[in-house]
Amino acid sequence: MAYIVVLNPLILFGATDGDGQKLAIPAVAAATALVAGVMTILMGVVARFPLALAAGLGVNALVAYEIAPEMTWADAMGLVVIEGVIIAILVLTGLRTAVFRSVPTQLKTAIGVGIGLFLALIGFVDAGFVKGNAGTPPVGLGIGGVIVTWPAFVFVIGLLATLLLVVRRVKGAILIGILGTTVLAVIVEAVANVGPAGGPRATRTAGR
Repeated sequence: MAYIVVLNPLILFGATDGDGQKLAIPAVAAATALVAGVMTILMGVVARFPLALAAGLGVNALVAYEIAPEMTWADAMGLVVIEGVIIAILVLTGLRTAVFRSVPTQLKTAIGVGIGLFLALIGFVDAGFVKGNAGTPPVGLGIGGVIVTWPAFVFVIGLLATLLLVVRRVKGAILIGILGTTVLAVIVEAVANVGPAGGPRATRTAGR
């Protein structure tokens, strides 16, 4: 579950709000860890139940790429708070359980698969495997038609390393994979001078 401390800031940082502002990764990471810690403690002290709680995936991507661009980050986070209050009311009144049980199993599965595919698409875009197009089709292959880029290399190495750790049942495999991939990305950035499009970063000429 600790991977959310890394992944949540990366997803939210990848979007800008209606005013063109971005969230700071350190601030989002600290807030994510703080909320997880406080809620986990409350779960143990108040509910007397041994469960760890943290922010979930799915809503963060919706906020980052669908809601925030239409308003400010403050407004978007305000909507998240309102959503949390509504969920709390539904839980306390028992309506949440009733609604959950009324949803067909096939639809529950489809929702989970849809969220997973959406998050996978975000990862493929960040890795440079696909790129969004304004026209048709909505996505294109690679960056400028090229897949062989440094971001794609880091993505493949990180994915294979994480899968290997998971198969070997190493504790904290996903978190170790994320941290290892991050270190590799920093090294590649420093050595290859990678730019935002996956190619060499443009340098300023003297006198400019």
